[in-house]
Amino acid sequence: MIKQLLQGIVVGVANIIPGVSGGTMMVAMGLYDKLIHAVTHIRTEFKKSMKLLIPILIGAGIAVVLLSKLFTFLLENYQIPTNFAFCGLIAGSLPFIFKKVKGSKISVSKVIPFLIFFGLVIIMALMGETSGKTADISFNVINVIKLFLVGVVAAATMVVPGVSGSMMLMLLGYYDIILKTISDFVSAVFKFNVDGILTGIGVLMPFGIGVIVGIIVIAKIIEFIFNKAEVHAYYAIIGLILASPIAILLKTDWTGVGVLPIVIGIFTFAAGWFVASKLGGE
Repeated sequence: MIKQLLQGIVVGVANIIPGVSGGTMMVAMGLYDKLIHAVTHIRTEFKKSMKLLIPILIGAGIAVVLLSKLFTFLLENYQIPTNFAFCGLIAGSLPFIFKKVKGSKISVSKVIPFLIFFGLVIIMALMGETSGKTADISFNVINVIKLFLVGVVAAATMVVPGVSGSMMLMLLGYYDIILKTISDFVSAVFKFNVDGILTGIGVLMPFGIGVIVGIIVIAKIIEFIFNKAEVHAYYAIIGLILASPIAILLKTDWTGVGVLPIVIGIFTFAAGWFVASKLGGE
């Protein structure tokens, strides 16, 4: 229970940081297969699925509500050590993933998905990071539909390893406003501000429903792919994971970097690797 809660926190933190993939962290923590199965079999294996999903969702919720500001601060002031820590988390997951393809011979049909998805992550990183125009979230039917659809897209990208859901929100112009709405909603709840609570619900409810729908739909698709070509799917995931640290470092601001941040970054990388080794696997 405690381990799953901590795993959920790691996944939640990854999902709020642009450029870092929540799906990759699920793989790193050894959760990916289990979560996909739990979501797609929630009706037939309700008790078993909820036993896994509840602590993960609570942990992810804690990360989004309580740690979003902390990691925003860390990325603004200590970007290199923070990004190195995430690179360590990702790199530390590789031994667990390689076990999934152990014994399978390398072939062209396996190398192709590896190269495609490796290239996809690098291309996305090179596209550049932009908040774009801040989206309009005033309460009306059109905006409610937009928030639902944005939730679907964000959830789908959050679940796919190597693809950053928060980056997708940023490109769509919803990243800053969604994080701010979550922060304002939490403050409103603690202050018993009814207007603030209702405003938050008007934004977060359609977005949240879209997230749930998106996760269910993409989980079904991913399960189908794994059933048809499991080894090839893992080669694609290995490509995504190997590219992810490169993508994170490409998006890191290296302007005026000194020796100290690099040295600290080496230690945070090692710490990330250590955490992955303890939280990953079965």
